[in-house]
Amino acid sequence: MEETRIAVIAIVIEEKKKSKDVNAVLHEYFEMFVGRMGIPFKDKDLSIITLVAEGTNDNISALTGKLGRIEGVTVNSMLTKKVTK
Repeated sequence: MEETRIAVIAIVIEEKKKSKDVNAVLHEYFEMFVGRMGIPFKDKDLSIITLVAEGTNDNISALTGKLGRIEGVTVNSMLTKKVTK
């Protein structure tokens, strides 16, 4: 089994119309997710999604990289130093 890490991923969607693109990427990686919380700021026309995920460094990087390439979306992540199996 490959070594994995736990990640906390914060996604800020500043253009509501980009939510569809974000959700399409998240669907590709749904098996990694332990938890997800979405907070819509309707009066500010933005949304924040927080994810707790478990995956390899490569999978977490691929996910955050794809999300970060969507215009109007900002992504940040933190990974545990401890490796899980």
